[in-house]
Amino acid sequence: MAEALILDSEAVNALARSSQRGVLEDRALAILSLAHDRRALVRVPAPVLAEVRKGPRFDAAVNHLLNDRGITVLELTRKIAQQAGALLTEARMSSVNAVDAFVVASALEFAAALVATGDPKDIRRLATRPPSVSVFSI
Repeated sequence: MAEALILDSEAVNALARSSQRGVLEDRALAILSLAHDRRALVRVPAPVLAEVRKGPRFDAAVNHLLNDRGITVLELTRKIAQQAGALLTEARMSSVNAVDAFVVASALEFAAALVATGDPKDIRRLATRPPSVSVFSI
């Protein structure tokens, strides 16, 4: 299994809508640069797209990010969905945190993963299973 950088909604927004995000863009670009230097895979779990899509006028920036930077959408599989449900149950969290659970379950598909997130508290709460998932707060 490869090493991966998993981007949550805040990380995607920071990279796609940089003119609106200021210092968040700097942090997101730094972690993206590190991932590329380490030849890590950069992935956006498919459910994250549901949070960042805001209509045609705004979606162009997200589409540009996904098309130009070697960032790939990680499809939602049955295995990932079931693992996300188990993570929510173990953490005693509701389905309000489903996208966060999909992000962590996606990260668990890799030997080593770093999640770039705007919600480190919830991600850490969900990421208690081995292999460990590192968290980078955007």
